[in-house]
This record gives sequence, C-alpha cells and structure tokens, in this order.
Amino acid sequence: MYRVFLTFIAVFFLGCNGPIKTSVVGDRPPNILFILVDDLGKEWVSDYGAEDIVTPNIDKLAASGMQFNNVYSMPQCTPSRVTLLTGQYPFRHGWVNHWDVPRWGGGAHFDETVNPSLVQEMRRAGYKTCVAGKWQIDDFRVEPDALTRAGFDEFCMWTGYEAGVEPSAERYWDPYIFTKEGSSTYTDAFGPDVFRDFIIQFMKDNKKEPMFIYYPMVLTHTPFVDTPDESANNNLGKHKAMVRYTDKIVGELMEALKGNQLLDNTMVVFTTDNGTTGAITGGYKGRKIKGGKASTVEAGICEPFIISWPGKVKANQTSDALIDFTDMLPTFIDVAGAASTNKWTQHNASQIIDGKSFKNVLLDSTESAREWILGMGGGNNARLTANGVENQYNFRDRVLRNKKYKLYISSNRAPEKFFDLKVDPYEEHNIIDSLNTKERTTNFERLKQVLESFPIKDNDPKYQSNPDQEWDVEITAESERWKI
Repeated sequence: MYRVFLTFIAVFFLGCNGPIKTSVVGDRPPNILFILVDDLGKEWVSDYGAEDIVTPNIDKLAASGMQFNNVYSMPQCTPSRVTLLTGQYPFRHGWVNHWDVPRWGGGAHFDETVNPSLVQEMRRAGYKTCVAGKWQIDDFRVEPDALTRAGFDEFCMWTGYEAGVEPSAERYWDPYIFTKEGSSTYTDAFGPDVFRDFIIQFMKDNKKEPMFIYYPMVLTHTPFVDTPDESANNNLGKHKAMVRYTDKIVGELMEALKGNQLLDNTMVVFTTDNGTTGAITGGYKGRKIKGGKASTVEAGICEPFIISWPGKVKANQTSDALIDFTDMLPTFIDVAGAASTNKWTQHNASQIIDGKSFKNVLLDSTESAREWILGMGGGNNARLTANGVENQYNFRDRVLRNKKYKLYISSNRAPEKFFDLKVDPYEEHNIIDSLNTKERTTNFERLKQVLESFPIKDNDPKYQSNPDQEWDVEITAESERWKI
C-alpha cells in the first residue's frame, strides 16, 4: 500500500474541527434523502420512456420536481459509490475497479483518514446521519466502527458477502444485517423491508434535527428473487417484480416524510449506481436496450436522476444540465449551508474535489457549472500485490461528453470513438473519421483538450492497510510490474 502524504491548508478559522453553524434561509437546513438504487437503467423507469414497466411512485417524484437527462455515474458499484462519497474521480481516489472488500479483503477498505468524506462534513454541518442498505467497501468483521468513522450516527446494513460466512450471502430473504448490535440473520424477513423500516424509524426519532439519510438499496441487484408482493418463474419476471417493489418503497418513504411533517423541508434525490445487468433487456422508446452495467455506453452510465424539493424546486421540470457523481459531495454540502471549505475539517478542505455544486441548477433552473462529464472504471481489473490492491491499467479507458458529443479514450490515452448523441443516442455511428464540419472538429478538440488535464497515471486505491485476515485473497501480482 503506498503511503499518502497530505498537504494541509495553512489558514483555518479557530475551532475548525468542531461543529459549525450553517447559514441557510429558514429555520433550519433541509433534510436530504438520497436514494441510490442498485443496477437499474433508464429503460426501467417509465417516466424516462420504459415500455415494459410502470413506476408510478418514481414518476410522481419526477413530476413533483426536476428530472435530469445528462447525469453520469461510473459503470459499476465500487467506483460509483466511492466517487459520490469523495467528490473525486476514480483516477484520483483510486477505486477504479470493483473490489468487493468483505469477499476479497487483502487489507483494502474505504479509509476516511486519507480520502474526502461527504458524510463527515454533513454531520459537522449539524446533520443527524443515517445509512441503510449496501456498503461493501468495508468489512465490518475487521472494522465494526467503519460506518461511525465515515460519519454515520446510525446504520443498518447488509454486510456484503463475507468470505467464509455463508449466511452473509443473503441480502433479500433471511438477510444478514449489521447494526450497532452486531451481525445476524433476520429470519423470514425481506431485507428491503428491514432497511425501509429502519429509515422510517430514523425519521421519526430525529425529525427535530436536520437529517442526511443515505439509502443505497440492495434492489435491484441480482440474484433475481420473488418479492413479498409477487412471484415469477423466470429472471425477467423476477426483475420486474423487484423494480416494482423498488417503486413501492419510494412511495412508502415519501408517505413517511409526509406523515412526519418532513416533506416540505426535504430534498429527495433518486438515482442509480450504474446501468441494469446485461442479463436483462428492456423496451425503451421503441427499442430493446440490453442492460449496460460495467460498460461506458450510455445505458451503463447515463442514469435516471430525479430531485424533488418542495418550495425550492419547481414541479414538472426537465433539465439537460451536465452532472456527474463527483458533484454529489459539493452539492449536498452546499445545500447544508457549508459550501465554503473554510467550514470543512482541515483534512477534507485540503483535498482536491473534482465535483461542482449544482444547487443553482435546482433553485434557478440554470445550466450547471460543467462543460463536460466523465465515466470510467468497473470490472474486476485489479489484483492484490504485496503493496496492496492495484489497478491493472496505469491509465484506464474512459469517456467524456458534453450535451451533444461523446469521446471514448483508450488506455493508451488516445481518442478512439466519437459520437453525436443528439442524432445518434444509441452510439451506432462512430464519426471519429468524419470530422468534416466545424462543429464536429471544435467539439472533438475541446473534449480532447480535457484529456490533457488528467494525470499521466491513475492512482491505486488509497488506504492504510488493515491487518491480514485468513480469508484474504492471495497475492497474485508483482507490484507495479504487472500493470499495463
């Protein structure tokens, strides 16, 4: 594991590591409910044009606020989740690839001492913080206090599959769940119900204080299962049942906010961590779309993204503003009234944050501060070395896009494909050899210029290694020398 040395900003206000007072119009800052569905593309949300499903509660959420068309996640679980927690791109925080910490270990973990931490700043801004669902970037056997250190006051989590602990494979029926009381199987329970109920109880217990509620769902990730409401005899039928149950839970959470008189002062954010599994195909705007998970095609990274904020965000809006997952950290902290890094902890303020706040897009229906968004990473192209988990590629392939054009960049740092998404939204006609108009040439050169701003070499995951465990995967590569 390589060491990380931080250069701290020299001047801070006195008491910079204690709680701060935020400046937000009104009696208190808004609550934030951040819903992150697992493995679901636009082709499974009816308001976006899905034809094989109806999602009335998600559609209602969209009608109450702003629906976004150009929001990029990363193409798989780990890079997306670390990106939104840190406000950094995978090439900077190092979690370029999927690495299942409870399953593979190797000393790897999300280390809040060397990475920026969204939740720490939300708690510092006066928020009560809660997480329920899926984490998978720490092993709670090794770090039972991992979520507390990350900034959460309360938590109720599927452990992820812990190597050697067979019950931990279950996230749906008879789920294996970690709380402050430890880990255990919830016999006869359905995991999504447990997480929903935990969040609703947290709302009731903390409604007198501003709340940051992070709900990374286990739905709709495989395995395909029956839900309490429906049974099906094939994977597609089970997937549809899981999507409908996701929609049902969204509606139940909205009713809980309303019932606890919280709805009018809560910003609800709905999105997904990446596209649908490739095992599922859905009808979308007259086409059949194969799930794009683990790919940087639009179906893999351009996600459904909806924000409802009564009294602040006007209803029935759509936006083409450019946003990506690095923007979650600065936006949530901005909404909390702590946009200035002078109000952050010294550690977090010293970090490079790639994201940009889009609060003004919500309040004023303006454009975002971005000229481009980025998607990269995914797959299991990482190995354990004597120095820790390392990425296979020194420079991972990635995509850059603006509102109209999309540029694919290879692991050799060379442009390899170029698409006009306005006329070719399904990326069927590569025009990199047809830069025969001024508009095409100008946009190609602008996106290519962004490439020059990236570091020559991507970082590997940044962490101080945890102690060796008997279930750690074996070292299978020689540090640095195995890289491409």
